[in-house]
Amino acid sequence: MSALLSIRGLSVAYGQIEALKNASLEVGQGEVVAILGANGAGKTTLMRAISGLAPKRAGSIHWEGREITRLAADKIVRLGIAQAPEGRRVFGTLTVAENLELGGYTRPAREVRAGLEEVYRLFPRLAERRRQLAGTLSGGEQQMLAIGRALLARPRLLLLDEPSLGLAPLIVQGIFANLKEIAAGGITILLVEQNARAALRLADRGYVLEVGRVVMSDSAAALLASPEIRDAYLGRGAGARG
Repeated sequence: MSALLSIRGLSVAYGQIEALKNASLEVGQGEVVAILGANGAGKTTLMRAISGLAPKRAGSIHWEGREITRLAADKIVRLGIAQAPEGRRVFGTLTVAENLELGGYTRPAREVRAGLEEVYRLFPRLAERRRQLAGTLSGGEQQMLAIGRALLARPRLLLLDEPSLGLAPLIVQGIFANLKEIAAGGITILLVEQNARAALRLADRGYVLEVGRVVMSDSAAALLASPEIRDAYLGRGAGARG
């Protein structure tokens, strides 16, 4: 499988704090790849670096063989990489429909219309609330909106940062069912998630970050079976967390 996204020796620092240290990973066309790690491991920094939002100290990021390490964030979106960020970050004073349309700002009007129809099919709750202010939605509905907004960019690679954060287990199940459908539709997914069990059940492969370094990588099935992963991420707390 050819690499859609290839990262080699990537280091990211905020002042004197090195958040990512010589990290390397690949995402193949059509894969779902999970990034696991504790708080502060560098997961969000990795996503921001791919999106062109974090300063790189060393290393490279390639998209379909083209280096995009220093490319501006808007140009990265135009290449086909979109992110649903941690914390959802919807525009609370805009309606659901307006939030979604902002996600398609790089696309022609006809593609935005088609994208809206697809998002409303995937998330019927958003269709019901299309004229409602985003700030009045529940946490689960805001997460649907954040994912839908990213999908309006018509990405080939969807970056998801903690989509289950703060959500009840039943809502998490629904969100991951949606992600499975998105992946089945041909969109490649790179997923940061502390709910390791849910992430690895969805993913093809996974990487583990610790204090900014990639310390393990394997198939999702192998990581699920690993005693180290079970002890660190699949205990009672990790499995029950929404």
